Amino acid sequence: MHAPPLRALLLLTLLLPAAWLAGPLAAQDVTNNNRQLERQVDRPGQTGLPLPRFVSLRASEVNLRAGPGIRYPIQWVYQRRNMPVEVIEEFETWRRIRDWEGTDGWVHQSMIQGRRSILVTGQERLLLREPEGGSAPVAKLEAGVVGELLGCNGRWCEVAAGGFDGWLPREAFYGTYPDETLE
Repeated sequence: MHAPPLRALLLLTLLLPAAWLAGPLAAQDVTNNNRQLERQVDRPGQTGLPLPRFVSLRASEVNLRAGPGIRYPIQWVYQRRNMPVEVIEEFETWRRIRDWEGTDGWVHQSMIQGRRSILVTGQERLLLREPEGGSAPVAKLEAGVVGELLGCNGRWCEVAAGGFDGWLPREAFYGTYPDETLE
């Protein structure tokens, strides 16, 4: 038998450690990617405000565009003042928003406001006097009603809609994050 050429031994010596390290490095990349995704859930935008965040539409007519600028085509026109939307991206004076149905696009920053609001979803909901299931009803709210978000504590949020104040469970409307506390 003859001995393997020195070149082959040298190559094998260089490749074995690289193959041995590939597993831990690949796992480290996955871990780093997961950390980056976690940061994107609540990261600051250009304005320093967190992304994503809830805001509401300032006007009764708001153009949703395909991109951040007036040269982009209008995809949709919102006609609900104070409707809650979620800001998911910022670019200069433009904000990429997402509505309760998952539709997203770009609006100018002047068309949104920091005031928090809610949109009743699903079916008719009872606005309750106290934040508990057996409490007396204050009003019935139809699906699609827009109201003002006054605060949240755990599963319940205080809202004002149609001249009435009361409490709704979070699952009754769009406009808050599941674990968000608002005072």
